[in-house]
Amino acid sequence: MSELSEKYVADGDRYGKMKYNCVGKSGLKFPAVSLGFWHNFGDGSDFENMRAMMRTAFDRGITQFDLANNYGPENGAAERNCGKILAQDFGAYRDELIVTSKAGYDMWPGPYGNWGSRKYLIASCDQSLKRLGLDYLDVFYHHRPDPDTPLEETLGALKTLVDSGKILYAGISNYNKEQTQAALHMARQMHLPLIVNQRRYSIFDRTIEKDGTKEYCAKEGIGIIAFSPLAQGLLTNRYLNGIPSDSRVARDHRFLHASDLTDDRLSKIRALNDLASERGETLAEMALAWVEKDSDVCSVIIGASRPEQILDNCRFTEHAGFTKEELEKIDEIAG
Repeated sequence: MSELSEKYVADGDRYGKMKYNCVGKSGLKFPAVSLGFWHNFGDGSDFENMRAMMRTAFDRGITQFDLANNYGPENGAAERNCGKILAQDFGAYRDELIVTSKAGYDMWPGPYGNWGSRKYLIASCDQSLKRLGLDYLDVFYHHRPDPDTPLEETLGALKTLVDSGKILYAGISNYNKEQTQAALHMARQMHLPLIVNQRRYSIFDRTIEKDGTKEYCAKEGIGIIAFSPLAQGLLTNRYLNGIPSDSRVARDHRFLHASDLTDDRLSKIRALNDLASERGETLAEMALAWVEKDSDVCSVIIGASRPEQILDNCRFTEHAGFTKEELEKIDEIAG
């Protein structure tokens, strides 16, 4: 990688390269593509590469950086590394950025470092702000439903954070339709700006359609931001001819396994790739476009290991929409 210039000046045409979608019925807009920090921003990753990816993303109009307290490895590392780069390169652009974080998974030892209690959420937010070097977060999510803590306590903690100015908007993640419905009803009663639900969604994972979350959120004006839109890399050309030695399947067994690449799944991936080629796209471009094809999904979160991947993934915004026949074909293949 070429050495980065010490002073970063953002591309003046960055907002002409991206489209922005309303987050439900709120006044906030998300970029169609958001940069996720789940992978490749931990302490084992190259710092200058992280810095180059953040610069590349912003130059391409990606204004949202999506983090969580436990992203790493180790826990907190992604926020800490992001904070260093924000301080070095993005001080002049803070008001143009949406920086988000989450809390809800195991973060520190003992009974107060997990789930959704008031103590955990407020402490987590304070820690995230310190690691990121920020005065506030644009969106702070409860990362997963807590079966033991009353929902009123969890949402009340988010309301306290909003009222204190530490967060601007609240979000939920991994909430199904019934959980979303309960949270939104309660949030409106307490005047909590709960505007977005972050859920897994891809051609291969239609859970938010099947459980009714997608339809409910659209009806009630709460945005959906999709993670894993490429099904952990399955919906790319990486595995068309087997498992590369440098792939996630080969080197990192935390998220994707060789057993995921069954003959049936590979056959579907190849058929989808053929359709993408007919559309003049890569499989990844088509898969991202499919997730973001209607106004129900306001942004897709991409992961990247190098700047070029970010640019490649953003190209889906330049292509035409889907015909009815193409959508039916995708459904038939994914079946």
